[in-house]
Amino acid sequence: MNYPGENMGDNKKMLGTAPIGKLLFRLAVPTVVAQLINMLYNIVDRIYIGHIKDIGSLALTGVGVCMPIIMIISAFAALIASGGAPKASILMGEGDNHSAEKIMGGCFSLQLIISAVLSAVLLIWNKDLLLAFGASENTIGYATDYMNIYVIGTVFVQLTLGMGAFITAQGYTKISMITVLIGAVSNIILDPIFIFGFHMGVKGAALATVLSQAISCVWVLLFLCGKKTYLKLKRHNLRIDAKLVFPCIALGTATFIMQSSESVISVCFNSSLLKYGGDIAVGAMTILTSVMQFAMLPMQGIAQGAQPILSYNYGAKNADRVKKTFRLLLISCLTYSFAIWGAIMLLPQMFAGIFTPDGTLIEFTATALRIYCGVMCIFGIQIACQMTFVSIGNAPCSIIVAIVRKFVLLLPLIYIMPQFIADKTMGVYTAEPVADVIAVTFTAILFTVQFKKALKSLTTENSKETAQ
Repeated sequence: MNYPGENMGDNKKMLGTAPIGKLLFRLAVPTVVAQLINMLYNIVDRIYIGHIKDIGSLALTGVGVCMPIIMIISAFAALIASGGAPKASILMGEGDNHSAEKIMGGCFSLQLIISAVLSAVLLIWNKDLLLAFGASENTIGYATDYMNIYVIGTVFVQLTLGMGAFITAQGYTKISMITVLIGAVSNIILDPIFIFGFHMGVKGAALATVLSQAISCVWVLLFLCGKKTYLKLKRHNLRIDAKLVFPCIALGTATFIMQSSESVISVCFNSSLLKYGGDIAVGAMTILTSVMQFAMLPMQGIAQGAQPILSYNYGAKNADRVKKTFRLLLISCLTYSFAIWGAIMLLPQMFAGIFTPDGTLIEFTATALRIYCGVMCIFGIQIACQMTFVSIGNAPCSIIVAIVRKFVLLLPLIYIMPQFIADKTMGVYTAEPVADVIAVTFTAILFTVQFKKALKSLTTENSKETAQ
């Protein structure tokens, strides 16, 4: 099978020698496009569901309650991939491709095991979980209809996201973009057919998503088993080597905490909002979460484009290229975060209107959106620092910043802020910007100290090797 556009030998060479600005642009643009497409993949169901005649608003709220479970599924994929892929890039930089392939094979097997366990647990207890996560008597039927079908595709989500990261880690960002494009286009086409054409409602949305994920999964595995990839998925590497795979899990724990904590945070938001504002507040939260995905995914795409450059050159002990790559990553992320923040502050009704025609819900959401995304402009700092921690293999610090933002700050603030603000519903939404200001400040300070240590360590190692 032929794949477009990228040569594996040139890919390895360019990570260590090509001009950083052009290299980041080359790697980041396809990744950003992929993330934008992935955004459509994730939210197109909600857009179609929100426009179902007569039941759209309640159905949208019901599917929104499913988001914590969907986040957990994605978080387990990230647990393996976000640690395994940077480790593989670092080993490529050191010239140890054999170990990099063993990591990829072990991660593949581990994801199959995780998929089987998650599927069993969610098929048995999904209704109980959805009720605990904020579903009401009005919305539980829509939530279970969606979730019962979505869970069947767990293995496809795990392998597409998990193994797709190993494609990006090698610098094959165009292939990664095509992977997401295939799934997104399939989903966009199948959604209206199943939802409206076959009158399946939310069940149709879930079925379209599962089929789309399956198509993407097949594409990823064909590429990694084919001739064009630098690291190949081989049968004899599928054994889980604890010495290689467990450090990947440790490194991926930070991303796992960030994504799984989104699930916990979503539950806390939904339960508090149901208490203070009812179904309309929970429905608004579904839209806020979708807009936040829209805002964050391209920025994460830029960071993922920088990851192979950072990891490879850190493995190759090229401190100057690591430093320059981070500086460019930070500038790019901040520029984007300010731009999207400005758009949301100016046009909140437009963003809300994408998901629902309900005028009351749009006006309520517009007010909440300005509060919820109030300090998004500085979040580029958090993304750039977090990705660099992961890219250079600093698991402890990446875990610390993830825990501080979500569990130490945001989780308590969801319950604290309504006690100090007259409009308790808006008080719940205010927890997000307050937590972000403190978290970004903490992350910036910690990163400044730790990054200097990492660069100094590389310089010292290079000096020793030169002396020998």
